[in-house]
Amino acid sequence: MKEELQDLYRIARERMVENQIKARGITDERVLQAMRKIPRHLFVDSALRDQAYGDYPLPIGEGQTISQPYIVALMTEALELNGHERVLEIGTGSGYQTAILAELALWVYTIERYAFLQERAKKILFELGYRNISFKIGDGTLGWQEASPFDAIIVTAGAPQIPPPLIEQLAEGGRIVIPVGDEFSQILVKGVKRGGVLHTKNLEPVRFVKLIGMYGFKE
Repeated sequence: MKEELQDLYRIARERMVENQIKARGITDERVLQAMRKIPRHLFVDSALRDQAYGDYPLPIGEGQTISQPYIVALMTEALELNGHERVLEIGTGSGYQTAILAELALWVYTIERYAFLQERAKKILFELGYRNISFKIGDGTLGWQEASPFDAIIVTAGAPQIPPPLIEQLAEGGRIVIPVGDEFSQILVKGVKRGGVLHTKNLEPVRFVKLIGMYGFKE
């Protein structure tokens, strides 16, 4: 029975990649392979596991969500990871995006406001064998100064602006992907740091939970 269930989840992952991700233009084969591999259903509540591979976000507690698979793929592809990067993730959440990053980068530094969420994510990630992740509880808008600079930064909550500390902590040539807008809707923005200046472009409209912190929204 357990093997049959694993087969069903594997088929669901393959369909997710083909129908939700490749069909919408994601072409980075490393990203596609990571999403085929990582068991997304382990990162959601057991009562929601039959929906884990659906084309929508799901609640994970504390008012937070696990992002829609396509958005995870889009943001990850925009980071242009080749396996040698040190990546900063703002918002550990369920840990699913963290796992994708850990699969594709050299090292992941992940910050979360809610200790309960991060502890749960840490347990799952450890059980899956990931050892290239550093965890921190705190205000993600301040970044992780002592571990900087970072080759890539991903922010998994909507912000009113790109927090200045994150720009400062981005290495020359580094990429940042962040939803920017108000608390109801945002535009996914990609920035590349060249000559010490962040050059940005808009990717597509999104809706994320609020990024709370000194350079984000107030509680």
